Amino acid sequence: MNLTHFVKQALADKGAANAAARGPGPMAMWFVYPFFGLHMLIFGLSGFLIAYVPDEPDFLFLYLHGGIAIFVYIVFYLVIFGRDAVSWMLLNGALGIVGIYAQVGWVLERFGKRIADFPWQVHVVPFLYYVLYTFLLRQFLIDVTRSRANPQRRAMVDAGYVVASVVVYGVLLWRGQAWG
Repeated sequence: MNLTHFVKQALADKGAANAAARGPGPMAMWFVYPFFGLHMLIFGLSGFLIAYVPDEPDFLFLYLHGGIAIFVYIVFYLVIFGRDAVSWMLLNGALGIVGIYAQVGWVLERFGKRIADFPWQVHVVPFLYYVLYTFLLRQFLIDVTRSRANPQRRAMVDAGYVVASVVVYGVLLWRGQAWG
């Protein structure tokens, strides 16, 4: 089975809007999440290395390598999860810049670098990968807890996700005050 099969299966019965509202479906979720999780880990890691390892990153290659993959992921996300979920992802990504900054700064610190050592243009691709990856994690949590169709359970999962994120970001920012 391949991704195209699952996308077609998700859209076949009730139309794109209903398919997106119910997520990838119980059978497809065991393919969608591991596939995108591993795929984005590989491309995200390579984008991270392209951005932060060389002293002078090649912006054209960074934006082509990362930009094409990010565009494709967003198209698949729109098909699988729907426009409302993707809008939520982009809005929270914009609001979560502090959290992303904290976590990327923490990772860079492990390699003796500081996030402030790089121009803002370098951070675009790694930050977008982070937004896409955390979106996938949240969708996985919603599906694995069977919260998509249960508003009370979903509210608890969303609240837990936000609280856990704020705690992690806060600790990373508190521990990494020397980044800036």
